[in-house]
Amino acid sequence: MSVTDIPDSGSHHEIVADMSAREAVMKLAGLRALPRLEASFDLMRHGDGVAVKGEVRADIGQTCVVTLEPIDGSLREQVDLSFMPVENEASEGTKTKRKKGEPPEPLENGMVDLGAIATEFLLLGLDPYPRKPGAELPRPETESEEKSHPFAGLAELKKRQ
Repeated sequence: MSVTDIPDSGSHHEIVADMSAREAVMKLAGLRALPRLEASFDLMRHGDGVAVKGEVRADIGQTCVVTLEPIDGSLREQVDLSFMPVENEASEGTKTKRKKGEPPEPLENGMVDLGAIATEFLLLGLDPYPRKPGAELPRPETESEEKSHPFAGLAELKKRQ
């Protein structure tokens, strides 16, 4: 979306990813399934920059890292970003509001890619190691105190001699 297309009063956008977009994101994210991916954004111009607030919602299918069974879930990620033209980013006289400690995202060619924002926040919200409830890795059997120290093998050789 072009910054020049955003009215002074701001604009609201709803995005619903079609099947081909969901398949591309699913492959990128390593998901088993992505039956729903949608987002809503409110855009407001601030000087040369743009503030983007909204939410990304998705139904996702992952695989449990312990049992390798399918896990289905949903995701909701809040979006709160500001964009500023690259050439103005370093200038001191900008009137764009900045959050303390957070520099704005670069606004290149006066465009904001809402689909890329939705994809990025979906990826950030995913659990990198999903587990089914109650799934745990098996614990190794505990060895006796005598055999558990680092020189247990040497002690065993000494006993044999």
